[in-house]
Amino acid sequence: MTRSMTAFTRQEHQGEWGSLVWEIRSVNHRYLEPHLRLPDSLRDLEGPLREQLRKALSRGKVECTLRFVPETQQQTLSVDRELAEQLINAARDLESLIPDRQPLNPLEVLRWPGVMRESEIDMSAVKKSALELFGKALQDLAAGRSREGAELAQLIEQRLDGIEAVVAQVRKRLPEILQAQRDNLRSRLAELRIELDETRLEQEIALLAQKADVDEELDRLGTHVQEVRRVLKQKDPVGRRLDFLMQELNREANTLSSKSIVTDTTQCAVELKVLIEQMREQIQNIE
Repeated sequence: MTRSMTAFTRQEHQGEWGSLVWEIRSVNHRYLEPHLRLPDSLRDLEGPLREQLRKALSRGKVECTLRFVPETQQQTLSVDRELAEQLINAARDLESLIPDRQPLNPLEVLRWPGVMRESEIDMSAVKKSALELFGKALQDLAAGRSREGAELAQLIEQRLDGIEAVVAQVRKRLPEILQAQRDNLRSRLAELRIELDETRLEQEIALLAQKADVDEELDRLGTHVQEVRRVLKQKDPVGRRLDFLMQELNREANTLSSKSIVTDTTQCAVELKVLIEQMREQIQNIE
């Protein structure tokens, strides 16, 4: 199935410990290039997250942002009484050394680092939920890439139909074009009053026909079109293969243009190149 490299997803989860929000954006890129933005408390998830990305996607620049908002109502304050007693005893020992001493302020004791403690969140549960939510986000991202990929495949199929129509048009007109060239050569010789024996004339006509023969190019164009259709149906990533086929199609269109002997085939070659370029632009977004 053809998949685009452009998609966006946002997934959110609410737990007793707070809320998690994943946002993932992906755009076209030659290789897989992930960028992870994680809270410091969840930084050690980067390795498992990259592994999930590697298994789910093969190409694209992917920006993954995780937001974690702790549940403040679940947090409570407690006092380290042992540390507080040590501070108070130490202060009393110094009272005799301080003239005009002020009464010990309890708030000063509470400001000492470590005396006030906040209840800790179970980060193992948060990390587990973050990984599960990331997997869900990747599934939604892949579904979006598949939907857009299907639309891109339809656009490419339309261009392939156009190429086949142009090839059929050139193939149908080719005998007529060659006959017109024969007649044109005879007319020019008659105007110049040049007499050639029939054998020499036929040789010149055969040489002209050989130079203008594009049957091989038309056959290869048809073969490449069928190969593009076959590749579009594959389940594996096909972007690089399709890009190569666009180069081959463009090569045949250029050869057809160089062998053109009338404006009609030149215009057909230009039309082919336009259709191929339109496909190539769409294929830049295919994984």
